[in-house]
Amino acid sequence: MKLYKNFFKRAIDVTASGGALLVLSVPLAVVTIWLHFANKGAGAFFFQERPGKDSKIFKICKFKSMTDEKDIQGNLLPDEKRLTKVGKFIRKTSIDELPQLWNVLIGDMSLIGPRPLLPQYLPWYTDRESTRHNVRPGITGLAQVNGRNNLSWDQKLEYDAQYVENITFLNDCHILFITIKNVLARKDIEAPKDNYLDNERRNKK
Repeated sequence: MKLYKNFFKRAIDVTASGGALLVLSVPLAVVTIWLHFANKGAGAFFFQERPGKDSKIFKICKFKSMTDEKDIQGNLLPDEKRLTKVGKFIRKTSIDELPQLWNVLIGDMSLIGPRPLLPQYLPWYTDRESTRHNVRPGITGLAQVNGRNNLSWDQKLEYDAQYVENITFLNDCHILFITIKNVLARKDIEAPKDNYLDNERRNKK
């Protein structure tokens, strides 16, 4: 278990992400150009700071699914008005997640692990939940194959802790298999609920 966790897992990440980026280079280039025009000059990529292993901040990369259109006061329009048809498509097919393969290749992320959340959540984890930062965050993880956005925050973070406690090659293969199965079936792809961990736990105090 330790040998896989400390050596083979990273070796698999590098090999798989590098190979995938090479094989998908043409489709990814097509999507990039497509989004460049669909997003009306807002760019094809979305970058956001997230805490990774040891809570070190990195910039996650995803395909951008919305424009940057604003109202006359200069405020961004609601998400539903900025989400393009192309954006809906890449979200439903999870294509928007593919640029994270670059994050995996350079060592910010892993293929499998707890999903990287917002930096503002860091003070609100319990000690057990904070163990999610003992490993690299993943493109997919145990919480994602057990309900994803249909789970409560407590359930999601518990799954993350369970994953960290039981990192094995077989568990990662199982999570990857279920992820591919869910993507093909377009299961559990609903947009995240508009609630935030820090607000939820602050209100419970």
